[in-house]
Amino acid sequence: MPLKNLLRRLDLTTLQLFLAIFEEGTLTRAAEREAIAVSAASKRLLELEQAVGAVLFERRARGMDLTPAGETLLHHARRVLRDIENIGIELAEHASGVRGYVRMMANLSAIVEFLPEDLRAFIALHEQIKIDLEERPSGGVIEAIADSLADLGICSGDADTRGLHTAHYRHDRLAIVMRADHPLAKRERVRFEETLDSDHVGLHSASSINMRTHLAARQAGKPLRLRIHVPGFDAVCRMVQAGMGVGVLPFDVYRAMGRQLGLVAVTLDETWAERSLIIAVRDPDALSPVSRMLFDHLRTIEAREQHNPTA
Repeated sequence: MPLKNLLRRLDLTTLQLFLAIFEEGTLTRAAEREAIAVSAASKRLLELEQAVGAVLFERRARGMDLTPAGETLLHHARRVLRDIENIGIELAEHASGVRGYVRMMANLSAIVEFLPEDLRAFIALHEQIKIDLEERPSGGVIEAIADSLADLGICSGDADTRGLHTAHYRHDRLAIVMRADHPLAKRERVRFEETLDSDHVGLHSASSINMRTHLAARQAGKPLRLRIHVPGFDAVCRMVQAGMGVGVLPFDVYRAMGRQLGLVAVTLDETWAERSLIIAVRDPDALSPVSRMLFDHLRTIEAREQHNPTA
């Protein structure tokens, strides 16, 4: 069907009904949820299927299941409805005096180590710009940028960027964090293999650090004695403090969270402990003016600090 004809026959109410049918499982419950008559809901669904030229649901005795065509439409309908919601949010922000709005996704390392100060410096220059920042693991950041759910993303440099445009953001270094009474606590540097005789406190399975430590253990030919998975850096520090094991953290995170708990950080003598964080966007030339300003600010801030360390 030509694009113009499809646009004429699709509307937001019908897309909301389509999503409700998928989520409720039956036309009757979806019609009740959307406060329309069942007959009107049935007519809208029929017209939607005619508009896209495909059957969207398999009608079964126990309810309605999506067809492959329905799964495709579901992906796009969610995006359209989410974008409409974001339009309302951003226009409301403009009404209150905001002059720009940037949606960001970032991994936990970037949020804890660098973004508080880096975003503070940006906002000091552009007080009427609002930033919506959400934490996701590196793979989730890339997925969100690819799916147009955010304008900018910051993630680990070894993430699969799926062809997105990337730029360097920051460097960091991983360290092994432990209690002061641990046998390795007096060392200046330690190989990761030497920590494998100790229990480990690990981050969630989707984290870049978790993936690196498991790979390093396999390469060393030893099991990673993972006692517990936790969701964040603060939880790693508390579990290590409680004697649950050692943990791998960025050194700057240790300085912000672990040092005051009496923990010790020992440098990991591994090439994989040197990390790069990157910024990912779909197309820098297609960014809004405010998103482009933030992109340029973040991709140059480390170099500017190195050039002028007292600034």
